[in-house]
Amino acid sequence: MGDLLLVRHGETEWSVSGRHTSWTDLPLTEHGEEQAKSLAPLLTGRTYALALSSPLGRAIRTAELAGLPGVVSEPDLHEWDYGGYEGITTAEIHRTRPGWDLWTDGVPPGPQGHPGESPAEIGARADRVLARVDAALAEDTGDVVLVAHAHFLRVLTARRLGLPPAEGRLFQLATATVSRLSTEHGRPVIAEWNVRP
Repeated sequence: MGDLLLVRHGETEWSVSGRHTSWTDLPLTEHGEEQAKSLAPLLTGRTYALALSSPLGRAIRTAELAGLPGVVSEPDLHEWDYGGYEGITTAEIHRTRPGWDLWTDGVPPGPQGHPGESPAEIGARADRVLARVDAALAEDTGDVVLVAHAHFLRVLTARRLGLPPAEGRLFQLATATVSRLSTEHGRPVIAEWNVRP
């Protein structure tokens, strides 16, 4: 059976400044483009049963620059909807909500169409993606690669390991990294995390 590779997109202006970025479709910075290109050696030479990307431009561009073939857009790989905290840093939020934590406190509603999401809602999306991943891995024709966003991939990792969605807080994920989830004795495990060339 193949492995599940998780690719976080390259750097954007807001990832550098720590601003919460979900639906705001920022491009990669010049450095982010170079980061994405540098991932190619970690991703080439593998056979992929399935390659999926978030529909957002920063993820799609990362997949292209990393040389991933046949990547399909998957809406469920979209980043956490941060609602009213879109574009705001944690430090700014703490000025009015000291002690606020995304994983336990959630977010307030944002503009129309962006009500915000709870860890449970993200977990449900992650579970749908994992069902698709499991179907592809069961065919035993290669690995699966997902190109997406930090918070979403952290929740997906928690769910893969049988943990509640909010336990994604345990898995820090840097821009332009590859992580590999595998199995050992029939159980899901983290085989590699936050790998850069």
